[in-house]
Amino acid sequence: MSHSILVVDDEVRLADVLAAALEDLGYRATAVHSARAALIELERARFDLVLTDLRLPVMDGRALLREVRSRWPEVPVIIITAFAAVRDAVDLVKEGAFDYIAKPFEIDDVSATIRRALRLADVVRDNERLRSELEGRYSFDTLIGSSAAFRRVIEQVTEVCETKATVLLNGESGTGKELVARAIHFNSPRRDKPFIAVNCAAIPETLLESELFGHVKGAFTGALANRTGRFAAADGGTLFLDEIGDMPLPIQAKLLRVIQERSFEPVGATRTQTVDVRLVAATHKDMRQAVDTGSFREDLFYRLNVFPIMLPPLRDRADDIPLLSLHFLAELAESMGKRASGFSPAALAAMTAYDWPGNIRELHNCIERAVIVAKTPTIDVTDLPQDLFSTPRRSDRDALPRDLDAELERIERDFIIEALRRSDGVQVRAAKLLGIAERSLWHRIKKLGIRLGRAIAD
Repeated sequence: MSHSILVVDDEVRLADVLAAALEDLGYRATAVHSARAALIELERARFDLVLTDLRLPVMDGRALLREVRSRWPEVPVIIITAFAAVRDAVDLVKEGAFDYIAKPFEIDDVSATIRRALRLADVVRDNERLRSELEGRYSFDTLIGSSAAFRRVIEQVTEVCETKATVLLNGESGTGKELVARAIHFNSPRRDKPFIAVNCAAIPETLLESELFGHVKGAFTGALANRTGRFAAADGGTLFLDEIGDMPLPIQAKLLRVIQERSFEPVGATRTQTVDVRLVAATHKDMRQAVDTGSFREDLFYRLNVFPIMLPPLRDRADDIPLLSLHFLAELAESMGKRASGFSPAALAAMTAYDWPGNIRELHNCIERAVIVAKTPTIDVTDLPQDLFSTPRRSDRDALPRDLDAELERIERDFIIEALRRSDGVQVRAAKLLGIAERSLWHRIKKLGIRLGRAIAD
């Protein structure tokens, strides 16, 4: 799709000729002859660039620039000016104009300046879009769960995200530690700066120091050029050190210094670099036990353990399984273009009874497989992996509810309430989410005694 350009010049013939020339170059161009008319056009339609003369009657190009910068900051402005007023145009560039073009000009020069401006605007726009997507993906709404154990996690994340405190996330593999780390970052004052993640267990000890702190050319065999480390890359933002409990002791000593002094030297360098980084660390290990056995430095542990958050395993938050399952189902069905929209009571009972040793990651993989193999919109027991039945479950360790009907009713109620909440109480949409008829949903709401207003509010 071609870019749209607004040409503003009170010389009618020049404006029209310039617009026609831009059309010949493949742009969509609109010509107006006053700043007021330009503002009306900008309110009416979307433009990718404004090309305006500096000397305009009533409201000049300077005033137009200020209005555009204030109301449409993503739209670049190029100033056209007579040669004698180049100094004014240079001042306007300092005020936010992308560039200026002096009269008389060649259309090739205009075209080159426009291309540069649009290229930069496209990059800025894409970055903004990606940043907005990331912020949405890691907002508090993505931390799904209503169990008491998980509500405490959300409360702690809310308390700490606006601070600079170092956070230590504890929890089994697959409990969502990186998701929580990203939520902390994207809801903090550092959200516009980088979030850099490093898995300390996945990088060999010989390379980890260089990975974290960078190196200079010739520092070791194979160091053919300078390299920026993760600390420098995360400057101003957040560095997430996953599996910190597996970090080798020599690197632990260097990390302790960075935390204490906010500075480091790349491998082979003699010059110290300062850095402003918020640390979020994560581990599945018992860190106090690691300190006792000597595999982790006690002083570093206390530096990291400023604000500990324990992420509960999925088996300890079974009440959240229906909500998580519905969330993953909607997400995966949309990405795969599938019609899957609900679970049978038997499938829900099986998933709720299972222990999920792989935690949320395993649940996500289970539902992904079920969406692939399901032949109907409703996921049934036969669509689930057989691991859910061959592995000992809570039911085998006395966790099976004594009243199965009551447990199934509770699960059904949770699903209906979640569907109503997601559809803002519109029963037609809620029924579609659940994969059942609207009349069937109405009967179930009545049977379960669900009060619509309270369900949506909750």
